Amino acid sequence: MKVDLNCDMGESFGLYQIGNDEEMMKYISSANIACGFHGGDPYVMNQTVQLAKKYGVAIGAHPGFPDLMGFGRRYMSCTPEEVKDYVVYQIGALKGFAERYGLELQHCKPHGALYMMAMSDEKLARAILEAIAGVSERMIVFALNNSAVAHVGEEMGIPIAYEVYADREHTVDGSIILTRTGPTIQSYEDMARRVVRMVEEKKVFIPDGEEGVVEVHTVCIHGDTVGAPKLIKQIRIALEVAGITVEPVREIL
Repeated sequence: MKVDLNCDMGESFGLYQIGNDEEMMKYISSANIACGFHGGDPYVMNQTVQLAKKYGVAIGAHPGFPDLMGFGRRYMSCTPEEVKDYVVYQIGALKGFAERYGLELQHCKPHGALYMMAMSDEKLARAILEAIAGVSERMIVFALNNSAVAHVGEEMGIPIAYEVYADREHTVDGSIILTRTGPTIQSYEDMARRVVRMVEEKKVFIPDGEEGVVEVHTVCIHGDTVGAPKLIKQIRIALEVAGITVEPVREIL
């Protein structure tokens, strides 16, 4: 059994430092690198790509709305054509840095509000997917279970990696709650066992006590979650004990 561990990275910009990039990079297998719209800047993008190469981590684009002040978490009203151009622009920026170091983009994972809106809006999902496929037909797209991105992507023949979260609450249909309401880290071991259960049994407890059913190719751990480096270490230990190998998502699909 295999699973990918991913983390949003390169979200610092200028004098603002966000996340624990290098510490997290030691334990993940795929990095979602911000492309300058919600976070990141040319210097940070370059440094983050170099870090990924240093630790042998696969890289992907993490495009968001043009909303630096809101960190890409504010819902915006944009046409599908505008969104398509935003995504192509951001992937292109990261692709340039990747090629500089002889690397290829493995995947794309939209960020924040763009990610959540596309999960339920088929027109927006299609715009994002067409943008990604226009850059590379081989690029894997991360998506939530039972989402428009997953359904439309599969119809289009685009490789889809189903994503769950180590540090967010899920809904009964496998989606997530965007706001950071939990789960609060009270026990790193319990949260790591929660990840193992999602991978092995495809089940996760949701806030009201019910169980959600999830397909899992990749697990996200946010680098700016308080205690993230300790959590990712514990997750790697728990996966190893369970006999689950951590691999980049391209080795799983």
